[in-house]
Amino acid sequence: MSKPTPISGFPEWTPAQRMIEQFVLDRIRATFELYGFAPLETRAVEPLDQLLRKGETSKEVYVLRRLQADDEGTGDDALGLHFDLTVPFARYVLENAGKLQFPFRRYQIQKVWRGERPQEGRYREFLQADIDIVDRDTLAAHHEAEMPLVVGDALRSLPIPPVTIRVNNRKVCEGFYRGVGLTDPEAALRAVDKLDKIGPAKVTELLVATAGASEAQAKACLALAEISAPDASFADAVRALGVTDPLLDEGIAELVTVVETAAAHSPGLCVADLRIARGLDYYTGTVYETSLAGYERFGSICSGGRYDTLASAGGVSFPGVGISIGVSRLLGLLFGANALSVSRSVPTCVLVAVPSEERRAASNAIADALRRRGVPTEVSPSAAKFGKQIRYAERRGIPYVWFPGDEGAADEVKDIRSGEQQMAAAGEWTPPRADLKPLVG
Repeated sequence: MSKPTPISGFPEWTPAQRMIEQFVLDRIRATFELYGFAPLETRAVEPLDQLLRKGETSKEVYVLRRLQADDEGTGDDALGLHFDLTVPFARYVLENAGKLQFPFRRYQIQKVWRGERPQEGRYREFLQADIDIVDRDTLAAHHEAEMPLVVGDALRSLPIPPVTIRVNNRKVCEGFYRGVGLTDPEAALRAVDKLDKIGPAKVTELLVATAGASEAQAKACLALAEISAPDASFADAVRALGVTDPLLDEGIAELVTVVETAAAHSPGLCVADLRIARGLDYYTGTVYETSLAGYERFGSICSGGRYDTLASAGGVSFPGVGISIGVSRLLGLLFGANALSVSRSVPTCVLVAVPSEERRAASNAIADALRRRGVPTEVSPSAAKFGKQIRYAERRGIPYVWFPGDEGAADEVKDIRSGEQQMAAAGEWTPPRADLKPLVG
């Protein structure tokens, strides 16, 4: 076999990093369940016509094909790996609507695949943690105000820098664009969504070229995008621009509710930022993007929004709102900065020494007794001299070594960090809580 070479964009964490990832997922999962979201997992593939029907995603979808085609027409070439979890969730809701209780609250933690250029914090295979709330026919706007609260609590439970959730409402933007006379508000939204990447001058060119804007209309769109406030004062700033439209008024009212609800729950968590547009076409109401303090230049680590027509068939629709934490993105940025660590690189708390191979069964029995009491334990792989077994534990970061007593003698356990050694019984001894499981910090 030739020497393997890494494939960019497909991260493989070390065991220590994987333990940090599991810790992060456990905290996120626990918060989601505290808010009443139920777990769900959908298949990895979706029909291409579903993946490509909303938003500018055609260049990012990985197509699924068999290596050797046959003449049976299995249709595999019409399948693609999902690029997010919202589109498959919408399909799941449509297929299972008769079995679900609405409003339906679900969380989903799964890998997704996206064919974009790999860079720091951006991968082609990555893990997302999503929550969504969907209802039949109508979805109350207060659910849009709930999303930042859940995500704020989940991210605050982690040993990471503070986050700021920037929120906007597509109705504010679309209503404003209509109010200034633009006939293609979706094109205008896609242009403004690129503001942070290409700057005002290029966005102005895009607005003129793709949305049919005049110079004055483009200037008005940019003026709207410059409005930002940590409270409801953004509404006064929008109205001061002198544009009126019923959809604009509706969007302002909904966004005020989101900002004020977040301020009451977690002051400083949310900021109204009217440049946030989100590029996917299926968003229709509140949209969210989240920045990590000190890592703002890398963009959002958590995003989402309200959608009204993504899950619809015939005359039945299931409007929803969702938000997604980019778990791999978040961890990749923090790993790259050595900003996360774990107290040891293995789960093991105790290594049971083996005095001789003839006595391995006794060591196994001690390990079994410790495991039954919830102490992560392994047995030494060899009956080498105790010094070598201790060094094995040191190399692996295992804090305790257990020495079985000779016939009739008590066992002893040693903290190899301090050198302290004491008599112990496997049915009674418990390590300090800080040593029981690896600590992430």
